[in-house]
Amino acid sequence: MDSRAAQIWLALSTCLLAAAATWVLPNPIVLVAFGIVPLALVFAFSNPFLLCLAFILFSFFRLHEAFPVLNPLHIPQMLAIGTLSVLATHLIFRRIEIAWSRELKLFAIFFVQVTIGMFFATGRDIAIGYWTDTYVKIGIMVFAIASLARRPADFAIAGRSIVIAGMAVSYVALYNRANEIGLVEGTRVTIGRSMGSILGDPNDLSLVLAFPLSFAVAQLLTPKSGFIGRTLGLIGTPVIIFAVLATQSRGGLLAIVAVFGVFGAQQIKSKALLAAIAVVGLIGLSAAAGIGGRQSGGAAESGLVDESAEGRFHAWGAAISMAIARPLTGVGLNNYVANYYYYSDWWEGFAKAVHSTWFSVLSESGFLGFGIFITMIVRMIQSAMKSVRDLSPAATGDAYDPYAYGMAQSVIAGIAGFIASGTFLTQGFTWPVYVLLALTVATKRYGEGLRPA
Repeated sequence: MDSRAAQIWLALSTCLLAAAATWVLPNPIVLVAFGIVPLALVFAFSNPFLLCLAFILFSFFRLHEAFPVLNPLHIPQMLAIGTLSVLATHLIFRRIEIAWSRELKLFAIFFVQVTIGMFFATGRDIAIGYWTDTYVKIGIMVFAIASLARRPADFAIAGRSIVIAGMAVSYVALYNRANEIGLVEGTRVTIGRSMGSILGDPNDLSLVLAFPLSFAVAQLLTPKSGFIGRTLGLIGTPVIIFAVLATQSRGGLLAIVAVFGVFGAQQIKSKALLAAIAVVGLIGLSAAAGIGGRQSGGAAESGLVDESAEGRFHAWGAAISMAIARPLTGVGLNNYVANYYYYSDWWEGFAKAVHSTWFSVLSESGFLGFGIFITMIVRMIQSAMKSVRDLSPAATGDAYDPYAYGMAQSVIAGIAGFIASGTFLTQGFTWPVYVLLALTVATKRYGEGLRPA
C-alpha cells in the first residue's frame, strides 16, 4: 500500500470510528478527541525520541505531583503506554538500530544481576514491585535514549527540556519555602508531601533539583549555545541553586560544588587553587543554606559527630552487614529499609534510610552488583571525558556543534555531581545516573560518527 492510499485509509477509518463513537456517546468532546488522536499518533511515531524524553521528564521530575492540576490527566501512564507502543512498533519494523557499547554492556549485566537478585530478595514482593514500577522502565529508557538521540537537535531539545523541567520544580520549591508549605523540621522545603510524593522528602527533592544544574550551567558556558540556551542557563542556574539551598541537603550542596568544579577545572590550571575555591564555596553554600539551623545535623547537635552523621554511620554499617550476609545478590531491590532492624546494631524504634548511593547498591545487590556498578561508573567517566575532548571547538574546528559539545559537558558535570552527592543521597536505582549513562553513549556515538572513515 502506497503512502497516498494509507493516508486515505487512515482518514476513512478515523471518520467511521468517530461516527460510531458519537452514536454510542453523543458528546462533542468525543469528536474533538478523534480529531486530535490521529495527529498525536502521527507525531508520536514520527518523533519517538520526544515521546521518550517526555516520559522521562514526568517520571523523574514528577511534574504531575509538583503541579497537582496535571494529576487527573494521568500523563505518566499515557506516556508510558505510548512510549512502549511506539518503541515496539519501530523495533518490529526495524526502524531503530539499538545502540550497543561497553557502557551499555555493563549496564545490561548489572540489570540482569539485579533482576535475578529480585527473586532471592528477603522481601520478594517489595523487590518485584519496585522493579515493575520503576526499574524495568529505566532499563528500557536507557537503550531507547541511547539509540534515538543521534543528532545535535536531539541534544539541544534534551538539554533545554531538562533545564526547563528543573526550573519548574525549583519554582514550586521556592514558592513552598516562601509560604512555609510542607516544611520538614520547620526549615527544609518539600513538594507534595501531603499527597505522599517522593518530592516530599527534602533529600529526594535535592536529588531531583541537582540533576538539571549541570545542564543549566552548560547552557550558560558552552560557546555559541545561542540566545535561548544562554537565557535558560542565565535564569535556570541561580533558580536551581536557590532551590537546592532551600532543601538544606548536604548532598545537594556537594553536587553544586562538583558541577562548578568540572567547569572550573577547564579554566583553572592549579589543582590546589581549585580545591581551595571548592572548600570555600562549600562553606559559603552551607552558610547560605542555613545548615547550622537544621534540627537534624545542625549546630544544635553537639559533639564532633552530630546525631545525623552518627545515624548515617550506623546505616552504612547495616548496609555492609547486609552485603556480607548476602554477597552475590544483597537483600534485594528496594529492600534496605525492610532489613535495617535485622542488620543494624543501633535501633531508634524505626528503620532508617541508607542515605548513600554506594551503600544502597552494596546492600541491595551485594558485592557482585556493587563491583559491576562501580565499573560502569568508571567507564562512563572515561567515555564522557573523551566526548568532551572529541567534541570541543579545538578538536572539531569547522564541524563544531554547540549542542553536541554542550551535552558532552552536561554529562561529565552531571556525573561529577552524581558521584559527589551520592555520599548523602540514595540514587543507585533511580533515574539520574541512568539518564546520564544513555546520554553518555549517545554523545559518544555522535562523536565517533564525526571521525573520518
